[in-house]
Amino acid sequence: MSKMSNKDKKQEPKNGKTFRGLAHFSQIAATMITTVLGSVFVGKYLDTKFNTSPWLLLVFSLFGVGYAIKMLFDLGKK
Repeated sequence: MSKMSNKDKKQEPKNGKTFRGLAHFSQIAATMITTVLGSVFVGKYLDTKFNTSPWLLLVFSLFGVGYAIKMLFDLGKK
């Protein structure tokens, strides 16, 4: 086994914080993108099915953006 120097021990938590921050940022981005895109696709599908273009797309887009903002605040509390 190799021994870690004091310098390596001090840098280890900094790297952990960096990766933790990157993971948190990635989770926020993925949540917002999938929520908005999913709601847009559902709205577009329902518009073609019920021939109500563009109303359901707009409604579901607004719901998606609202839910993404709510999720952003929820993830920010962690």
